[in-house]
Amino acid sequence: MRKSIDGLMALVRTAWGEDVYSGHLFVFVSRRGDRVKILPFSRGGFVLYYNRLETGRFRLPPVEADAQSVPLDATQLAMLLDGIDVAGVKRQPAWTPPGRTGS
Repeated sequence: MRKSIDGLMALVRTAWGEDVYSGHLFVFVSRRGDRVKILPFSRGGFVLYYNRLETGRFRLPPVEADAQSVPLDATQLAMLLDGIDVAGVKRQPAWTPPGRTGS
């Protein structure tokens, strides 16, 4: 977890081929799983958030062996940062009004 903003931006661009200005939050987890860095572009500049757990590890969702990234929605990210095992959470199906299809 030694990389700072410039190093993480380069990683996003080269390893993932993503646009760092896309508005996405890029989340990096340490090998030990006890540290997280979040890199968003915000209002004309980059911000780097850092979270270190004193005990325990962040519980990541299952990842395929060759996957380099895992998409998370805002709820999953909040659960991850709160120490909730995202993979073990069961969601109720979302309600959709009659005559409409869910997307």
